[in-house]
Amino acid sequence: MRALPDGFRRIPLAHRGLHDVTDGRPENSRAGIAAAIAAGYGIEIDLQLSRDNQAIVFHDYDLGRLTAEKGPVRQRDAADLAQIPLLGGDEGIPDLPQILDLVAGRVPLLIELKDQQGQMGASCGTLEAATAAALAGYVGPVAVMSFNPDMVVQMAQLAPDTPRGIVTCAYTPEDWPLLRAETRARLRDIPDYEASGACFVSHDIDDLTAPRLDTLRAKGSAILCWTVRSPEAEAEARKHADNITFERYLPDYPA
Repeated sequence: MRALPDGFRRIPLAHRGLHDVTDGRPENSRAGIAAAIAAGYGIEIDLQLSRDNQAIVFHDYDLGRLTAEKGPVRQRDAADLAQIPLLGGDEGIPDLPQILDLVAGRVPLLIELKDQQGQMGASCGTLEAATAAALAGYVGPVAVMSFNPDMVVQMAQLAPDTPRGIVTCAYTPEDWPLLRAETRARLRDIPDYEASGACFVSHDIDDLTAPRLDTLRAKGSAILCWTVRSPEAEAEARKHADNITFERYLPDYPA
């Protein structure tokens, strides 16, 4: 198991980059990521898969919320997505190699692979392969994570030297209405942590008192959390978590 670099425990992580559309910085945009680097923050980004099997830096499965287009990201090629402007900015949707070139190891980069299977089950490995290929040769603090434990297991096989973790939460029916009840119950206890060779979790700020987190922390695991939106919420989160993923305010740096 590769240890999580110390910066991931110390440097606040800008959620989807330091985004603010009022200043021309959409989520997961190069502008938002450049702003985070300039401010000295770490960065959290999301990956979806394009039709031609490239790792695309975009949070949603559908284009509708963040662009003027509609339809699944999965049904567009990477070159097509690059030409679709992000709302509130003046740039298209980036792919992972572009973001890696931009960050260039200057700050910690936390990469979330979005589940492509639909029920957090066995993954075909395509997004994982694209991610591992992009990361090959990257120099700098980087880690990968996913809600889907199977994707973390596959990253262990494809990029064993890249630290990895599991994104976790309470898996309430209200937040996960499309996920089967038995799946929610299973994932709630983070049963795949050891098997995946994870060294951290990134947990929902509203569930940081979960007993399983205490067990993991006692074993030396890093506890990150999402998403912190005020200094007051940060102060409470830091009673339980080593570091925060934040948006909508500027936390102290370094924490």
